Amino acid sequence: MNIRDAACIPDVQGSADSRRLAINKVGIKSIRHPVRVLDKTGGVQHTIATFNMYVGLPHNFKGTHMSRFVEILNAREREISVESFEDMLRDMVKRLEAETGHIEMSFPYFINKEAPVSKVQSLMDYEVTFIGEVRAGNQYLQTTRVVVPVTSLCPCSKKISERGAHNQRSHVTISARTNDFVWIEELVQLVEGQASCELFGLLKRPDEKHVTERAYDNPKFVEDMVRDIAGLLNADPRIDAYTVESENFESIHNHSAYALIERDKLAEQAR
Repeated sequence: MNIRDAACIPDVQGSADSRRLAINKVGIKSIRHPVRVLDKTGGVQHTIATFNMYVGLPHNFKGTHMSRFVEILNAREREISVESFEDMLRDMVKRLEAETGHIEMSFPYFINKEAPVSKVQSLMDYEVTFIGEVRAGNQYLQTTRVVVPVTSLCPCSKKISERGAHNQRSHVTISARTNDFVWIEELVQLVEGQASCELFGLLKRPDEKHVTERAYDNPKFVEDMVRDIAGLLNADPRIDAYTVESENFESIHNHSAYALIERDKLAEQAR
């Protein structure tokens, strides 16, 4: 096909729509692409991220140009970096002639951890998502979401039992909108410090004894964990808004316990 033939192909997506219904988000989901992420130790992690990419569609356009989302991903470096995230989002909004845009970039992130007694080292993986938004008026907002698996031990079970207490693995999720740089490791350590005990990829028998007893000495309800974490986020001036939630996968029930706290500090100040 030559250029002249291509020019004759109708642009159906760009045609007019008479229903007068704007679409908040339209785009592509679950496309994977290589990324690189700097870690706090000064190293670089090379991983694969899953992207969701959307723009707002005005009421007068029939559709968006789906292929352009893929072009935007592939037009940048072979490995997209966190540093280029905002530029990519703004480029997407411009190329698709939109007023608003939204990109989610989710990837596994690894932290090298040392067991508490044996000092043996192993990697722990965490699910991280960077969420970027361009809102009406060209305002850019970025949120970092981290899922941190930890141990929680039930205070009630410990109080009423003659021997032992039931515990569970919990997933604590922090979504933080910041006004300054915050390392992923900082959010992970903040959560792990408020759990009954943190998790490790590799433990020897002395380590197992240590973490079991630590959890027993530090019981936490799901409510305790989200409150303790929220208190630290409230005290951090770099955090403008946050959501902290915990899901405890119960060991003596076939359901989970759940709690959530969310706060927008800037919205409160503006009142």
